[in-house]
Amino acid sequence: MKLRQFLKQQLVSKEIDSCVDQIPKPVGSFGFDPWGYNVEGAKVWMACLKPLYDYYFRVQPFGLENIPKQGRVLLIANHSGQIPMDGTLIGMAMVTNPNGPRAPRVMVERWVPTIPFIGNALNEAGGVIGDPVNCIKMLRNEEAVVVFPEGVRGSGKPFKDRYQLKRFGHGFMHIAIEENTPIIPVGVVGCEESLPSLGNLKPVAKMLGMPYLPICLPFPLPTKVFLTFGEPLYFSGDIECEEEVDKKVAQVKDAIREAIAKGLSERKHWFA
Repeated sequence: MKLRQFLKQQLVSKEIDSCVDQIPKPVGSFGFDPWGYNVEGAKVWMACLKPLYDYYFRVQPFGLENIPKQGRVLLIANHSGQIPMDGTLIGMAMVTNPNGPRAPRVMVERWVPTIPFIGNALNEAGGVIGDPVNCIKMLRNEEAVVVFPEGVRGSGKPFKDRYQLKRFGHGFMHIAIEENTPIIPVGVVGCEESLPSLGNLKPVAKMLGMPYLPICLPFPLPTKVFLTFGEPLYFSGDIECEEEVDKKVAQVKDAIREAIAKGLSERKHWFA
């Protein structure tokens, strides 16, 4: 606790302090929610990550006004870049949204919290294990939940497949319909080039208990990142067969492709 207070005093700017305090996020008397989100901890981590957002990746967000200021919402994005930097940057865009900051609840792979130190840090900043039960409970708590339906198929894909959407899981669509939740499609451009993968060391990854181990640089390149938040999509009605769900998921994928195309059209090259 003393370390957190020290870090807050040294790192947290008035801007970050104000943004996090404005978030309509209910927490307990000790400042935590049931999934480990902590107000003071979130401020410290946001302060540490903001220089990366502003100066390293020079993130350019579009459509932030499409994110509702409060209430349940699912942000569905393409996944890329070998490490979960895309989720981190989306989260920073949400926290610093001038139209109304939101606490990002980013669904992460089950193996990520097993990494020492990283797991606790992600929980404090808003990361949650990507489980349908967690997602439903958070939506009923009127949270803004970020989901990557491609999972490791997207984050671990080789460079030659950049910006090609992989198979989407259907769980998010079932949840959106059953929980009466709007979907914001999100297109991420730039993370594909920040850490291009030339292959996957599957045997080593299996030994380490990881879903993949890419052959890539040991650090991400400072590529410029564009985040495009599309207009809300609404889905309703009874689900009679999985083919109907597949058609609805295809609509979301098309909207994400449009958002990706927007980002690609805005950038001049990888670093600008």
